[in-house]
Amino acid sequence: MKLVTAVVKPHKLDDVKEALRAYGIKGMTISEASGFGRQGGKTEVYRGTEYTVDVVPKARVEVLCEFEDAPDIAAVIASAARTGRIGDGKVWITEVDSVLRIRTGEMNDSAL
Repeated sequence: MKLVTAVVKPHKLDDVKEALRAYGIKGMTISEASGFGRQGGKTEVYRGTEYTVDVVPKARVEVLCEFEDAPDIAAVIASAARTGRIGDGKVWITEVDSVLRIRTGEMNDSAL
């Protein structure tokens, strides 16, 4: 099994969710995140005073899937989240040793 994790711009979250549902994903975990990459934050002006925001809001999307689906899911997320501007985010894939469905006790593939 694999875990596909993506950090995307919050305003692209609905597009990502719709694209994943269209692909056939049955479940995902979404959480709020904040951070910065190459842009190093951003400068904003509020009531005439300029200040620097060192972290920017992001959305984190996690999808647990079978081994062979991970590259396609990552591509679906990247396509839906892409704006072409700095700060679009990242997608990465990690190995998952085992999964346990708490309610039923099912393990691994049957727990997906």
